[in-house]
Amino acid sequence: MPAVSDKLAPCPFLPICVCSRADAAPRHRVAPLAFSGDPAAAFARLKGLVAEMERTEIVSATDDYFHAECRTRLFRFVDDLECQLSPADGVIHVRSVSRAFYALSDSGVNRRRVEALRRRFESG
Repeated sequence: MPAVSDKLAPCPFLPICVCSRADAAPRHRVAPLAFSGDPAAAFARLKGLVAEMERTEIVSATDDYFHAECRTRLFRFVDDLECQLSPADGVIHVRSVSRAFYALSDSGVNRRRVEALRRRFESG
């Protein structure tokens, strides 16, 4: 099991978040993004894929972490997407959460975002 990320916060109780932290509740849990080869190259490739996403802007980044703001299509709500490289485990941890903490649900937007990103990352 990959180590718990030290930069990604746990998901709030409400179903408005997904996270690959090992301690994430089952309803919030997604698998981290696995890679092989050079960790820095894999992380740079993922960052490039995120930068290409519609209505998404990377707002902060280091060598092993970045934070992006994603606007939802319909109401332009802001969601936070965070990725943290874990080279020893061969994975990149991910967390996507809605800022609309008053909402009872994100209608699966964050899970779909992460899974779409996973498909693009794994395809090449």
